[in-house]
Amino acid sequence: MKVSANGIAMHYTLDGPAAAPVVTLSHSLATTLAMWDPQMPALTARWRVLRYDTRGHGGTDAPAGAYTLGQLAEDARALLAALGIARTHWVGLSMGGMIGQTLALAHPGLFRSLALCDTASRVPPEAGPAWQERIATAGAQGMEPLVEPTLERWFTAPFRAARQDVVDTVRAMIRGTSPVGYAGCCHAIAALDLTDRLAALTLPTLVLVGKDDPGTPVAASQAIHARIAGSRLVVLEAAAHLSNLEQPEAFTRALTGFLAGVA
Repeated sequence: MKVSANGIAMHYTLDGPAAAPVVTLSHSLATTLAMWDPQMPALTARWRVLRYDTRGHGGTDAPAGAYTLGQLAEDARALLAALGIARTHWVGLSMGGMIGQTLALAHPGLFRSLALCDTASRVPPEAGPAWQERIATAGAQGMEPLVEPTLERWFTAPFRAARQDVVDTVRAMIRGTSPVGYAGCCHAIAALDLTDRLAALTLPTLVLVGKDDPGTPVAASQAIHARIAGSRLVVLEAAAHLSNLEQPEAFTRALTGFLAGVA
């Protein structure tokens, strides 16, 4: 389904019991809302689940130019408003977690809870050149040169060898991402700097990370956990960056347990 929000057409799905509390799922860079497929059966059994494609991804518009996290957060806020959703649980992985932090700081009343998965609250200056290189590569050569290096960061080697089916699905998502949209979102991520503001958040918060995540390592999740009072930190064994796909049962168990415990 599509709806106009914040000046763009946004693609979304809404599943589960109509009267249940809403859980909004926000995906990583270079994937789509389909990234959340393994979590859907458990979530839709108890909650109304909103998934959407972030600006520049999937079936959502990909305007040219650099995006900001504030803009991506406003997209999400406008989407919720367009669908008449006044409050939601927010589950964001990687870029989705960055959008969630940004939106929670701007509009804390929107959220019942916050699940920040395989994400960070700050991109260090020394990582800047890597992001600029990805932007330049996408602009000059498209997504193809980025596909295999991304998969190596996102999944552990044993998983890549054993679960070619999952890896192939994600490979197709990366390959199918708009280079313009990818670059726009890279600009937003590269400017991430929220660590010093996180103490303002008082929402029930789950911080969840794969133990072997090289891109947003356990230390990044520990930094978030340390600053959000009362937050819960869960580290998943044998998982890299897309922990919801590499360890779907453990991820889903941790997430649903947390959501069920939020009053």
